Amino acid sequence: MHQLSQAQRDQVISLLDSGHSGHEIHSITGFSIGVISKIRAVYHPGLPKAPGGHPRKLSEANMRHALRLIYSRRAENAVQIARALQDITNQPLSADTVHRGLKRAGMKAVVKKKKPVLTQRHRRARLDFALAHQYWTLEDWKKVVWSDETKINRLGSDGRKWVWKKPGEALNDRLVEGTLKFGGGSLMMWGCFLWEGVGYATKIDGRMDGELYVSILEDEVQQSIEYYGKEVEDVIFQQDNDPKHTCSKAKQWFQDNNLQVLRWPAQSPDLNPIEYLWEHLKKRIGDYERPPGGILELWDRVQVEWERIPVEVCQNLIESMPR
Repeated sequence: MHQLSQAQRDQVISLLDSGHSGHEIHSITGFSIGVISKIRAVYHPGLPKAPGGHPRKLSEANMRHALRLIYSRRAENAVQIARALQDITNQPLSADTVHRGLKRAGMKAVVKKKKPVLTQRHRRARLDFALAHQYWTLEDWKKVVWSDETKINRLGSDGRKWVWKKPGEALNDRLVEGTLKFGGGSLMMWGCFLWEGVGYATKIDGRMDGELYVSILEDEVQQSIEYYGKEVEDVIFQQDNDPKHTCSKAKQWFQDNNLQVLRWPAQSPDLNPIEYLWEHLKKRIGDYERPPGGILELWDRVQVEWERIPVEVCQNLIESMPR
């Protein structure tokens, strides 16, 4: 190996002092990388080493712009951000490059949660509802009869199912939840619950209209109230603002039967605790080892699991309302 003179070593040391990397010094002087590294180790052992690898395509300024795109909602995913940054950097960018940059910036990709679309009017109504009921005690909420309709699929696609698997385990029947594009089928049901437990539920055959809804009010609602030894004057009925719930026939029925209806803000299923009762019911139905052979068997299971819902589940949901 060629031995450098003192003047040559001084030149390398001077270039190191000025912040040049080993490759830059090699290009300037022609000295080998190994010789430059030895001089660095002897004369500048504490000098930080330049990071290896290809320089990043996205600068800190680029990433700040990417974050502004996200928070201003001008872009939502890595593909959209990559397209926007290409116009700035004048170089091709992949979504993977942007994805890695966002992860370094502390961002994490998550699935968007599905929530009702709220206009300013909806937000105002929800706030008014909260202000009107902020001083309601648990005793007040115990008077409410909560009601709603829901759809239940025969093949249990109403929610995710989790399963344990070993790393590298091939796809098999244990890891698959079967679905059908056609022929799976589903049913619609109406139900209600009170502090004392679940009320009567019914399967909805055909299209739900005002006339059918009034018949549910006359049968299932009144029977639920009577079953728990209450009078109509003792309860407040909750329903959403579906047109069949607020049609003239339903309004007339409430007036004729002196049943007080809780004023409910539009687009607010997340405020109704019965939504969580549906989740509980569907999970119990999904725990069966085999799917139901048809809609009638599905309804049989729904009725069994509906009756099995513990009172404590209903009470825990109602207790959450003041919070």
